Amino acid sequence: MKIDRCFAVRCSSLLFLLVVFASYATAQSKSDKYACSESNPAQLCNASNTCGSASAPCTVDVKRTAYAASSTASIHNAKSNALFCVKAGTNVMWTSTGKNVGFVVDVGPTSPFEPGGAIIGGSDREVSVKASKPGCYKYSAGACMSGADNGMRGTANAELIITASGN
Repeated sequence: MKIDRCFAVRCSSLLFLLVVFASYATAQSKSDKYACSESNPAQLCNASNTCGSASAPCTVDVKRTAYAASSTASIHNAKSNALFCVKAGTNVMWTSTGKNVGFVVDVGPTSPFEPGGAIIGGSDREVSVKASKPGCYKYSAGACMSGADNGMRGTANAELIITASGN
């Protein structure tokens, strides 16, 4: 009888923890929003998350991290893989400050940049593109480190908004 009670208490405790974790995961997924799913994503752009200008390019650093990749726009206090905005007509310079890092940035089949297509570069090859099509875009940035033995490549997903040049 004592074993049955211990078993019941343990099962009840386990079930309680599962319910708590499931409700936390549900709440977390509801709070995680994508800018591109907003009705007017351009309204999320402001001076603190806008990168570059007509006279200065926006530089985005693509790095290989311990377990993935990251992309960080040249904005004061910018966080890795955070949303950033550029005005149409702004040059965007994709680069990597990491040593021996190669990267690929893919914005999908309808690239908002000129020239279009995947952006392929690395530590020794910066790639400059011009933001040309206003809209909200999800992109994937992959990075790999030359000479790494284990887990040499990683990927990150992020978003950028290109606003009309008059905004």
